[in-house]
Amino acid sequence: MGFDKTALVTGGAGFIGSNLCRRLVGEGKRVVCLDNMISGREENIADLVAYPNFSFLKADVADASAFNSIEKVGHIYNLACPASPPFYQADPIATMKTSVFGAINVLELARRTNARVLLTSTSEIYGDPLEHPQRENYRGNVNPIGVRACYDEGKRAAETLFFDYHRMYGVEIRVVRVFNTYGPGMRVDDGRVMTNFISQALAGENVTIYGDGTQTRSFCFVEDMLDALVSMMECEGFTGPVNLGNPEELTMLELAEKVIALTGSSSKVVFCDLPSDDPARRKPDISLAKEMLGWQPHVSVDEGIMKTAEFLRR
Repeated sequence: MGFDKTALVTGGAGFIGSNLCRRLVGEGKRVVCLDNMISGREENIADLVAYPNFSFLKADVADASAFNSIEKVGHIYNLACPASPPFYQADPIATMKTSVFGAINVLELARRTNARVLLTSTSEIYGDPLEHPQRENYRGNVNPIGVRACYDEGKRAAETLFFDYHRMYGVEIRVVRVFNTYGPGMRVDDGRVMTNFISQALAGENVTIYGDGTQTRSFCFVEDMLDALVSMMECEGFTGPVNLGNPEELTMLELAEKVIALTGSSSKVVFCDLPSDDPARRKPDISLAKEMLGWQPHVSVDEGIMKTAEFLRR
């Protein structure tokens, strides 16, 4: 397999990572999946291990020695980091190390192998935004000492490292800011709103809304996100950062009612206290992605919920 067809996916056994590995393997690329399995799962990649162009390396992206055995790679997709609050808050110091040391390690690998490296940053870097919708030049309204800061600030630091390596060493970088993404492969226990609502509705339990339900989010189906990640990696002369997400905005109450209706559930909506630093509104401006990548999401939220519910039923 050629050098230019080898891709390393860190966090490759996670939700987006495993779907990306599957996409790249299907395209004939040799894929090395690296994951420490803190939030990734073996069943996410169980169907891939039989493919000759797929290999799995159980290792921590924050451990520099994990990359010693990787000699040839053309593309590096750095997705490694727990993305749901219960997981990244469980060990906030480890979360920060994953973002910062992980960024340094993949950038050093890219520098050594002349690879192109993509960072999946996050909409969380905008904090509780005062600008709506959020554009890439918005610098955010953030709390660097809050309970979510390990993730938010870790990703902000990772973006800094990526651009400094690009300026100092000429490393070919791509930086994307991923907004809420959902679909098959999600953990039912990941604590994110989409899986919470769907799993509660499927079980006939109360659907739990934190706060009064007026806070908004925008949800992008995973297949649309994969299209964007691959397009960004293959785009010439564009480093980003670029927002990737679905600009269709829903309140949490609207989402809960939609999930209940689409799953045919008898669940009722109940309200609980809002967690600390939970942003009030979140919606991407994707004008830059449309212009530079020719990309926009195509899967409607209704269709995506149905596909995700079918997966979670299993």
